[in-house]
Amino acid sequence: MSFRKLILSAIAISIGAALNAQNPMVLHSHNDYKRTAPFWEAYSQHVQSIEADVFYKDGALLVGHDAKDLSTDCSLESMYVNPIVYLYRHNGGKMWKDRDDRMQLMVEVKSDPETTLPAVVSLLGNYPDVFGKDAVRVVVTGNLPAKEKFQSYPDYMFFDGDLSADYTPEELSKVALYSCDFSSMASWNGKGNIIPEQLEKVKEAISKAHDLGKPIRFWGAPEATTVYYTFYDLGIDYFNTDKPATASAFFSDFSNKNFSMGKLSQVHEGATGTKKLDKATRNFKGFQNESLQLSKGIDTYTPTYLNDGQEKPIKNVILLIGDGMGLNQIIAGAYANGRNLSILNMKYIGFHFNNAANAFTTDSAAGGSALGTGEEHWNRHISAKSDGTPIPSLCDYFHSLGKSTGSVSMGNVADATPAVFYGHSTERDSVEQITRYLLTSDVDLVCGSGLELFYDRVDGIDMEEGLRKNGYSFIKDAHNIAGTPGKVVCVDDSMGDAATEDNLDFLAEVTRQSIRKMEERSDKGFFIMIEAPKIDYAGHSDCFPASVIEQLAFDLAIGEAMKYADSNGETLIIVTADHETGGLVLLDGDLSEGRVMGIYTTDDHTPAIIPVFAYGPGSQNFHGVQKNIDIPRKIMNLVK
Repeated sequence: MSFRKLILSAIAISIGAALNAQNPMVLHSHNDYKRTAPFWEAYSQHVQSIEADVFYKDGALLVGHDAKDLSTDCSLESMYVNPIVYLYRHNGGKMWKDRDDRMQLMVEVKSDPETTLPAVVSLLGNYPDVFGKDAVRVVVTGNLPAKEKFQSYPDYMFFDGDLSADYTPEELSKVALYSCDFSSMASWNGKGNIIPEQLEKVKEAISKAHDLGKPIRFWGAPEATTVYYTFYDLGIDYFNTDKPATASAFFSDFSNKNFSMGKLSQVHEGATGTKKLDKATRNFKGFQNESLQLSKGIDTYTPTYLNDGQEKPIKNVILLIGDGMGLNQIIAGAYANGRNLSILNMKYIGFHFNNAANAFTTDSAAGGSALGTGEEHWNRHISAKSDGTPIPSLCDYFHSLGKSTGSVSMGNVADATPAVFYGHSTERDSVEQITRYLLTSDVDLVCGSGLELFYDRVDGIDMEEGLRKNGYSFIKDAHNIAGTPGKVVCVDDSMGDAATEDNLDFLAEVTRQSIRKMEERSDKGFFIMIEAPKIDYAGHSDCFPASVIEQLAFDLAIGEAMKYADSNGETLIIVTADHETGGLVLLDGDLSEGRVMGIYTTDDHTPAIIPVFAYGPGSQNFHGVQKNIDIPRKIMNLVK
């Protein structure tokens, strides 16, 4: 176990709380009495350490920063002790109903400790069922009694430590933590990096406290997003916050904001999922938290570039769509993989605007339909005009040229993106109606999950029998796509599972199988769309590690497509997304560790401009800024 983990374990024991992925640092509500709702604001955010400045005046313990501002309405008892007592009793002997964390009340003594502390002890002595128990600890700071007197105070009362003091073992046992003035060591304003010489002073203080087996808190420090993760990386144990709601939001579910190659952050049990998805994907089982890790990075493909950007005939087109994939999703995967991805080896790069016809921010139906047809769409429409008139897709166009076509997704076959290449609807949730298009479809391969759609009879239709009548082989194992006779509908529910180390190359294998099937179906060439949908799911779920893993799985498939293009010489590859999901922002990382930190600013789609990567003959036509509808229009113009 690392020293940092030992220290965190010691803190957890000392305050009776497991410092799990929800709270990797103990948040300390500094000068809590200045809040709009003192105590309650911090408590509602599960802040475990709360501080009040206390004066003993005219026989009362009053809370305030300066003696001149004191009021009898603001007493230690009314503002802090009474709420603590009520909650402890109301919650059956603990401070929070939903967790066993211990609360720390820090009393900063602003008056004479010889008169103030006896009054504090007397007040708390009225509630022996609360104070002195495992749920609440009192730490005294500010004007302290002589360290030789520490042992004379109750067992539940501890003291703030002074790093310059020399404590006996008995005295040290009553020291809860060391609090240090950050401004005395560094002049950092919370932006960029701490000056190296000043950083060394901060590190020395942290090391000294940890060597003594105690946690450390800095006061007088700036507070900002950069400070949050910098202090965490430094191993500071208590974060002094004047913004408890903001700090709590940043550190909540912390493991889902970080990915480290070869390491597993401490995580919640169970799965991180979402209820934000549409009907076709609501059965998604979520990202299994214990699987949000990879032991090593992925291999990437270095292309030959022999036909890249050349003006020559194009026989095949492979369109790879990373649903929800913005530039930061790609770069996060690259950072985790040593700044190396197959997609980044493509030289022709552009961007596309992706607004829907009736909304500034697109959904997957409108975004996918625009990429699939070359026409702007209303949100929720699948390859259909606003009045429901069907709009032909790229699959229809390539079929008219005698080429084979395919729509493949690692999600439900009736979800928006794969559906736009074979179906039509004014409502993306009309999944039964959409799959019925397969009974008359000319698409040679449709592959994804969603087996229940093919066994739920609607209007008396037997889907499996109907598919056979339309010339399809109906199979349930994506590993058997190639070689299965005729047109193929493959519904493999394992394709709906999240990417993990065990199945990371599944999409790459499906890509290989699908290309072989395309070649079997026509010697005139092919068009196929291959989708990685769960980058989008990760954004909807605020699960950053899942986004990284899904991006790497997608990149393996991109590498397979590039290999084929190099071996074939007549294949154009386009890699893009229908939209970005989550408003992902990258904050921190370590290239040597494959570590990257990212936070989502929303759990829905954003109107961010989307990167377009192209490789092979004709790829030079896709650089620059364009609309999403320009991509399929350019493809059709290039392949006639």
